[in-house]
Amino acid sequence: MICATFPYPPSRGGTQVRTFNLLKQLSYHHEITFLTQKAEDITTEEIEALKHWVKSLILFPRPANPKTGLLKKFNRFSQFLITGTPPNVSFLYDQSIQKWLDQAVENNNFDAITCEHSVNEIYIRPSYKNKIKTIINSHSSVYRTCKHQLETGTSENFKRDRLYLPLLKRYEKRVYQKFSHIVVTTDEDYQQLKEFKIDTPVSVLPNGVDLDIFPYRKSDPGGHHLIITGGMDYVVNIDAACFFSQDIFPLLRQKYPDLTLTIVGANPAPSVIKLAEIPDIIVTGKVPSMAEYLHKATVCVIPLRSGFGIKNKTLEAMAVGVPIVASDRGLEGMEVDGKNIPLRALRANTIKEYMKAISNLFEDKKLRQTLSKNARYYVENHFTWESLGKEYEKIIMDKCKLR
Repeated sequence: MICATFPYPPSRGGTQVRTFNLLKQLSYHHEITFLTQKAEDITTEEIEALKHWVKSLILFPRPANPKTGLLKKFNRFSQFLITGTPPNVSFLYDQSIQKWLDQAVENNNFDAITCEHSVNEIYIRPSYKNKIKTIINSHSSVYRTCKHQLETGTSENFKRDRLYLPLLKRYEKRVYQKFSHIVVTTDEDYQQLKEFKIDTPVSVLPNGVDLDIFPYRKSDPGGHHLIITGGMDYVVNIDAACFFSQDIFPLLRQKYPDLTLTIVGANPAPSVIKLAEIPDIIVTGKVPSMAEYLHKATVCVIPLRSGFGIKNKTLEAMAVGVPIVASDRGLEGMEVDGKNIPLRALRANTIKEYMKAISNLFEDKKLRQTLSKNARYYVENHFTWESLGKEYEKIIMDKCKLR
């Protein structure tokens, strides 16, 4: 398993959550060599904890973040244009890792190789799949994300992304062809690959929840307490927190004077920290237990305006039983409403829709109970890491002659 992002502890973020939990499930039945890069903030204790789940942990130093400046940015774009590889992928490349992997494939050391997140594709040569099964576990389409951010005006850098978009499309179409199997998290990403006319087999494997870490809450706290969760250094979550806090929260507070909003997530950006200046908004930063904060909330709001893939934050809120009001982006990959589908969350994409959905939940305890029970049952039956790990194992083992 290759993942440039060190996956422990799994509370660090979306990539870590998915990677570690699939690794954990696979480790019960297979010997795993895990290759990753160590950033400066990774502790010795975290390294030792990860070693418990693998046969061998291969560590390489993680490169420093790219330098800023107009000339540097121009050089990165020029390299993207020439090589066809995005800067966020190429900057992670380490020739020592490539040499190690080439030797391992040449020596037939492994039965299969998985790339946990699409950025790790850079180490997989097209020739590998003639000798070994290679799988890319793509967490979400970079091209789809960029395209949607441009369409919705949520792009962090409109000029840059407008230039990047056709290059990202070319990149994804090329990269996916070199793998034996592709794994995506949602049907929407699956449809995107069909549009690319890629002939590599594709499987949909959503994210999951550890139900021991996110237990179902014992009671409905009532009141008018909102919560927003997620890594608050990620541009998509920053935009969501700022949008809701500045455009919707003040309107709701006129209707519910005792309204509170707690924004929970590690490494809050300066713009998120500043939101705490708004009366009755609390920004916590990293907390020991996300479930504990979710249990105290009346409603969980997931006001994402961009970003693709199935959201861990949505699954976690469903697991603990807090009623959800979320955008289409926050609910991607999940069946929460519609014909013959039990109501599991309320959908909102405009300010008016958020106002109505949240008000309905505040004022209707029975509706809160319905969403709570339906969502928990849905997660238990479709989104546990135990069941998803078994599905991933089948994908890896299919047509793979394991020793």
